[in-house]
Amino acid sequence: MTFKELYLSGQVPFEEIDRYISRWNRSDDERTLAKYLGLNADEEDVWIDDSDEALKEMLDARERVAGTPVTLGKTDIIVNKNGFGALPIQRISFDDAKVLLRKAYDAGVRFFDTARFYTDSEEKIGYALSDVREHIYIATKTAATTAEGFWKDLETSLHNLKTDYVDIYQFHNPAVCPKPGDGSGLYEAMLEAKEQGKIRFIGITNHRMSIAEEAIESGLYDTLQFPFNYLSTEREIALAKACAEHEMGFIAMKALSGGLITNSAAAYAYLAKFDNVLPIWGIQREHELDEFLSYIDNPPVMTEELEAVIEHDRKELLGEFCRGCGYCMPCPAEIEINTCARMSLLIRRSPSAGHLTEASQNMMMKIKDCLHCGQCSSKCPYGLDTPALLERNLKDYEEILGGKAY
Repeated sequence: MTFKELYLSGQVPFEEIDRYISRWNRSDDERTLAKYLGLNADEEDVWIDDSDEALKEMLDARERVAGTPVTLGKTDIIVNKNGFGALPIQRISFDDAKVLLRKAYDAGVRFFDTARFYTDSEEKIGYALSDVREHIYIATKTAATTAEGFWKDLETSLHNLKTDYVDIYQFHNPAVCPKPGDGSGLYEAMLEAKEQGKIRFIGITNHRMSIAEEAIESGLYDTLQFPFNYLSTEREIALAKACAEHEMGFIAMKALSGGLITNSAAAYAYLAKFDNVLPIWGIQREHELDEFLSYIDNPPVMTEELEAVIEHDRKELLGEFCRGCGYCMPCPAEIEINTCARMSLLIRRSPSAGHLTEASQNMMMKIKDCLHCGQCSSKCPYGLDTPALLERNLKDYEEILGGKAY
């Protein structure tokens, strides 16, 4: 961690800056040293042109960070390593969502991620947090494919969130990496929105390695949001490291792999190894929130026991499995693909009773109506043979109903 991250999270006194400076031996250049300390351009100027005391006064004007801090690249957004993923709050009432969001805020969570695609999620954030807007960071997304759609989404998001700006506005899982001059007008719209003060930083989310790698190399984006957890491949781990090298923020979605990772302490301890990674935890229930809030003051550390959990899960889960992202939906045969295609894992990795009800059985039997149209496979960002995966899950399910041990 940088000196600035440690100071803003209360882990070191300001005087510790002298020790950081004394350890610096790469260059005599003050600008390079300021970057090493984690200072932004304004803080750098104050420190170099004025004094240590002026820098301390400037840093003291910022809100302290609860827990383990993480900086999102060059954005100077510094928050604790618990982002609130607001996709699941679509499934609960406005008042229940407000309880969760306010509890998270009161405990020190300051980063909230949502999307225009997440039905009423943005509205619930606006309903719960508009009075503390200046103390939080909001990231939302547009799946628009035209400039006209971009502006419509942005204005709707601003209205729903009850704000006049978004901290990070992200292209939501685009099929190609938007760039200036590509003919879509999307990136130009981002730049114009930034010039108008409606967005502060430009981000992109994706599930495709090639798009993510292209976005990093392009230098056009302030943040990347990508699935990342202890099941990630070496190539995916390289993404996080590349973001650090390019001073690009890395936001980790699917930190629990869509519910397949059931040990949150192991998930947190693994991600703690990556200083530049901000996980966003999808939260729907208060007990889930309480679990992650407990990690602010008592962050899990990697132990032999947690390493054993990770190793076991890697052996069981690595390979061709459905992450539950839902980009294959809707299905023309009305199959709930993002649940059915991973039913074998859900039954074995979560309480099974809820997956064996009459409703669940009816849901699984819909697989027999598959049209084999290939639409789901063509949309899958992981390149899965979805119809074959559905058939394997159905076969296993029927054998379990017939008495097979699991």
